[in-house]
Amino acid sequence: MRSLTPVSFLQSVAALSITAFIGWQSLVAPSEAHAAEKPTEARKHEAAKTPEAAKTPEAAKTPEGIVAELLAGNARFQAGQPLPRQLVQARAVLAAGQHPKAIILSCSDSRVPPELVFDQSLGDLFVVRVAGNVADPIALASIEYANEHLHSEVVIVLGHQKCGAVTAAATGAKMPSANLQALVDEIAPALPLRGPNPGWVVVAKGVEANVVATAAELLERSPLLKEQAAHGKLKVVRAVYDLDTGRVRLLP
Repeated sequence: MRSLTPVSFLQSVAALSITAFIGWQSLVAPSEAHAAEKPTEARKHEAAKTPEAAKTPEAAKTPEGIVAELLAGNARFQAGQPLPRQLVQARAVLAAGQHPKAIILSCSDSRVPPELVFDQSLGDLFVVRVAGNVADPIALASIEYANEHLHSEVVIVLGHQKCGAVTAAATGAKMPSANLQALVDEIAPALPLRGPNPGWVVVAKGVEANVVATAAELLERSPLLKEQAAHGKLKVVRAVYDLDTGRVRLLP
């Protein structure tokens, strides 16, 4: 084996040290750079994951602000200009829990899907749909859950133009099943006009009257909701959807 002089030995050690240092830098530097970039990338990732409700200005989180936001969404729906949605990301976030901004009690009619009518996304609305938008015990239980457990403080009772359930109740005719009869019996007492062949005016007035009656029944039939409303933790809104125009109109 060849022997090394003190000088050559020191030179070899120095060379090895430099080589090792360069190799270490090549391994560490990218990690350090990645670590420096990580917060920015993480912020972008977290921003993409943040539900829309968390990005909403505080003013829009009041009951009045939420109603205004839903009406703005309805205006977009009427104009055929819905907001783009990141549904895959929203779905992943919402798997951990839901915090809907509003409760919608609407008719089951296939032409009145609240999420589309108000241009909302996954997790934005807690929707209870039943023919004639009536407040039966099951519907009430659903609304109580959304208000008391999920803390949704706005409920919109949404009727619609040309409602078949209201039309059937307005005729006063006997229904072919006990379940259908129970439905029209629930609606009929609220209708101001009834007859065998109700025209569009009779049905239109009946739709509005049914919404008003249902909104009142939410509080009359549910002590929980009545108490929540008395403490300012629930706002009941009455509205009618127009099939022809797509407009949601609030009732006084």
